[in-house]
Amino acid sequence: MRPRWTRTTKIIIVVLALVLTAYLLYRFSIIIPPLAIAVLLAYIITPLADFVSTRLRLSRKPAVAGIYLVLVALLITAPLLFIPELLRQLGALSTELENFIASTRRLSQIVIIFGGVEVDLGVLIDSFTASAREGLQSFAAPTFNFLLNVVEFLVFGIVVIVVSFYLTKDGDKALAAFDRLVPPAYLDDARRLRGEINAVWAAYLRGQIILALVVALILTLAGFALGLRFALALGILGGLLEFIPSVGHGLWLVIALTVAFVEGSLWFPLQHWAFALIVLGTHVVFQQVDLNFLIPRIIGGHMRLHPLVVILGIVIGAAFAGVLGIALAAPTIATLRVFGRYIYAGLFDLDPFEHLAPVDAPTASHD
Repeated sequence: MRPRWTRTTKIIIVVLALVLTAYLLYRFSIIIPPLAIAVLLAYIITPLADFVSTRLRLSRKPAVAGIYLVLVALLITAPLLFIPELLRQLGALSTELENFIASTRRLSQIVIIFGGVEVDLGVLIDSFTASAREGLQSFAAPTFNFLLNVVEFLVFGIVVIVVSFYLTKDGDKALAAFDRLVPPAYLDDARRLRGEINAVWAAYLRGQIILALVVALILTLAGFALGLRFALALGILGGLLEFIPSVGHGLWLVIALTVAFVEGSLWFPLQHWAFALIVLGTHVVFQQVDLNFLIPRIIGGHMRLHPLVVILGIVIGAAFAGVLGIALAAPTIATLRVFGRYIYAGLFDLDPFEHLAPVDAPTASHD
């Protein structure tokens, strides 16, 4: 009979495995973003593959292959349809924002005396412009470099498509293999945890994509109707910023107000400040529709995170994984909460599934 490992041996093996995993993640960190995106893409497409396979009575492999052929076709035709115009608007928008920041430096020679205290606007404006310019560069430069580097884009896209294709095709086999690794006594717990985590990511990721598309369409149409310059770029930017809960609306509003104040309306002969007020009022109305109608119905209440927790998660996610960390901060925190609840219940001999939060209340993460 094979001798059992001692407790010390088990601890040493676990520690060595964790250290090796951490080293491999650090050493090959360059492959983490495409693999993460491939996993997310497979997760999003899997329900569609199941639906197509069931409705058309196809086996899983041809159903998945058909979906990915359509996806590749869209990726090939999309650049020819609207991406050149989008890049043109993004470039012009970046230039306008830079010019606006530069124009504020004209006030740098003004000194305000209030109650015997001198306030040097130059110091404040220099600090603001430096921070704003750095933020613009950090936002725009990686995006444009990525889009303009065709070779890197193609390699990245091929890796994502191929890996996600096999993950989608063999997803059921992967889950079955995982279940075989779980000790029988914990198999029910593992499946229930997987169900909770799946509910979180399904609600956020799939729902967020639908929400981003709806928001991008609404903001683009509203911007075009008002005569807001760069309506397409700002609309798509607004959809992407929906992935940043709690602060995305504020970021979009600052950029849109800057464009409105500098450029004015393309259709209406209004003072620039008056047009900026109209944009502000339109955004206030849209924000209420978004928070009280779109988000509760599209995403639901699976996040249930305090805005402060989400903001801290965004900061940490940005430090560790950049834009991808920002977008995935909220569902990652919600997933850690599921594991934390289970570990806490195990430490104190409680039922980890006794007090699960209801899932039909509106989310608080976008407040």
